[in-house]
Amino acid sequence: MPFLVFGAPRIEEDEIAEVEACLRSGWLGTGPRVAQFEQDFARWRGVRASQVAAVNSCTAALHVSMVAAGLEPGSEVITTPLTFCATVNAILHAGLTPVLADVDPVTQNIDPDAIEAAITPRTRAILPVHFAGRPCAMDRIMAIARKRGLVVIEDCAHAIETEFHGQPAGTFGDFGCFSFYVTKNVVTGEGGMILGRDEEHVARAKMLALHGMSKDAWHRFGDQGYRHYQVVECGFKYNMMDLQAAIGIHQLARVQRNWKRRRELWQRYDEALAGRPIGLPAAPEEGTRHGHHLYTVMIDARSGIGRDDFLEAMNARRIGTGVHYLSVPEHPYYQQRFGWRPEQWPQAMRLGRQTVSLPLSPAMSDGDMERVVEAVRSVIPA
Repeated sequence: MPFLVFGAPRIEEDEIAEVEACLRSGWLGTGPRVAQFEQDFARWRGVRASQVAAVNSCTAALHVSMVAAGLEPGSEVITTPLTFCATVNAILHAGLTPVLADVDPVTQNIDPDAIEAAITPRTRAILPVHFAGRPCAMDRIMAIARKRGLVVIEDCAHAIETEFHGQPAGTFGDFGCFSFYVTKNVVTGEGGMILGRDEEHVARAKMLALHGMSKDAWHRFGDQGYRHYQVVECGFKYNMMDLQAAIGIHQLARVQRNWKRRRELWQRYDEALAGRPIGLPAAPEEGTRHGHHLYTVMIDARSGIGRDDFLEAMNARRIGTGVHYLSVPEHPYYQQRFGWRPEQWPQAMRLGRQTVSLPLSPAMSDGDMERVVEAVRSVIPA
């Protein structure tokens, strides 16, 4: 029986043909396809093309957004402990100080009350993560930010389709940062996008993402003739390639169709696993649109098996799973650098030690879904 890869993307003939055309064009780096992808993304989110900038990862998007926001070195940025390490690493790379605020045990998103409690005179920004596709409580977070004069940078790696009270995730704060990594809802292999409220800040972020140069390669070497560039800041090598955008253009065109398929699979999981001694994801809150990125179940004492044993049992049945996430303070680097201990953020610690992400992808067939359900049922009887 073939191994069911966790989060395998759905790649169709349109992407394959576009990549081939890109290869034959001789233009693989940042060029016309990146420009088209930016325009398409801006149209999808209802903003101007000058408000978006394609980069090579969501990590890069977070990093240059914080630099472009002009946060002074050493400033504190409040974020969640239940996230991938890239969220915290980007804060550190920007010369800032991460401060963790615990999560709500039901939504698994950062708790606004915990944000309030974590604010100090050195706090300059909030970095909420829309976990698994569920929107954070952006009304309360933005109220805190306005009251305190704080920058808000949304980590939307899981949340390209997500909405809160009819407004898309990534359009509340000063910046929204998106991921197109291979397991994400829109795929370019590696890739990211910055969406910003202030066009000047986005222009600076875009310039920082390509060495701090005043012109990108498309404008320097295009058919309008050579154009000289100037380095105006010490930037980074974070630009997206046309080879990546060639995939993303067609992925984005199918974003709604793929979201509907994931929602269908999500609902089947809910129905098929109801009554098992495991924790299932909370239903989406009223007035929100869930991105249905990760289907995370909780393996706790009532399940009759440890979380890591469950992972091994699923692997033995040729089913790929994920862990999203061990809380950030579980990792040695942060313990050594900041003296953090998981017990300081008990909700994130508990969730991080119980969570398992089951396969969820528009590439999954009905048969794949049945395989996963039967495997879970065999490991955890009713």
